[in-house]
Amino acid sequence: MIPLSIPNFEGNEQKYVDEALAQGWVSTGGAFITKLEKRLAEFLHTPRVAACQSGTSAIHMSLVECGVVPGDMVIVPALTFIAAVNPVRYQFAEPIFMDCDDSLCLDPIKLQQFCEEECKMKNGVLTHNSGKAVKAIVVVHVFGNMADMESIMEIAHKYNLKVIEDATEALGTKYTQGRYKNKYAGTIGNFGCYSFNGNKIITTGGGGAVTADSEGSVLHLQYLSTQAKDDPHYYVHNEIGYNYRMTNLQAALGVAQLELLEEFINRKQKNYIEYQKLFEGFELVELMPFRANTCSNHWFYSLRINRDKIKASMREIITALEKEGIQTRAIWGLINEQKPYLNFISYKIEKAKIFSDSILNIPCSTNITNNEIIEVATKIKSILAIL
Repeated sequence: MIPLSIPNFEGNEQKYVDEALAQGWVSTGGAFITKLEKRLAEFLHTPRVAACQSGTSAIHMSLVECGVVPGDMVIVPALTFIAAVNPVRYQFAEPIFMDCDDSLCLDPIKLQQFCEEECKMKNGVLTHNSGKAVKAIVVVHVFGNMADMESIMEIAHKYNLKVIEDATEALGTKYTQGRYKNKYAGTIGNFGCYSFNGNKIITTGGGGAVTADSEGSVLHLQYLSTQAKDDPHYYVHNEIGYNYRMTNLQAALGVAQLELLEEFINRKQKNYIEYQKLFEGFELVELMPFRANTCSNHWFYSLRINRDKIKASMREIITALEKEGIQTRAIWGLINEQKPYLNFISYKIEKAKIFSDSILNIPCSTNITNNEIIEVATKIKSILAIL
């Protein structure tokens, strides 16, 4: 089986984890946590980073720091992994589901229309026609593809909205031109959230990180992630905190993986080009592009199935490829169509519905070989030709 996306441990992972074990620092304290935060901040060119337990916890704490409270509204994508949306409900706030554009990321044109047509400004707060305050936007950089941050940030500034970048799939993606030239995904909005899950471009097993446009905010997020402890001797807690701090063992793995990040990005980009060549001229699929004027980490590769010519379901396609030893994955089911979210506002969801039925993710591990890439492309073309 050629897997979809698996971790790659070819650096100092064993060495650093052994060091952490030998030192006895295995929990939420230890030098590797500090080292990971420092090196990640240096890579992102941001003043400070807080390491935490997951991308989900990073988004949750960002919403807390944004001041999102029960009854508020938060704009979210319909086409995303559900972890980008669930933290809104952790705060007992209400999601507003937004369509995607051709990049698979949140559509700024419809975002602008929603703010104009469905809301009004009251005392500096964007207020929905229901009377509820709209506090923030969660923007997901889908599969490592940068969302249209120039447009989204203009809208956010106009309507006084906080922007939380879900860069959990986009560590290392950056603008190469324009207003945000050399700015990385996760460092443009008010908060940036990262994931080090096992299938991400670098991994700590679980784990994540969060940064912000204010160093004070990051310090407060670190405080919240360690149960909001004000006095470690007498266990004084002046706020509600969370058990969201990364462990030193995870961080040891992360420090080693971070040393390989740029090499992993280079491989992802090179392998994408190989797939481009192999699928060129094959009219049953389109290899989805990445946004112009950016350098993407190319985390996931997506084929758009030509639905005019292929009527087989995604499940049938995935099952047929699995029998041939190729692991693939459909894009997510739309979040607004999931049972817990059926009763929340969805605004003009059109393109997301089309993409949800036509996107197939294909093997993209950083240790995939050129022969395996050829095998993947050959078998996909062969299977689709007969379905």
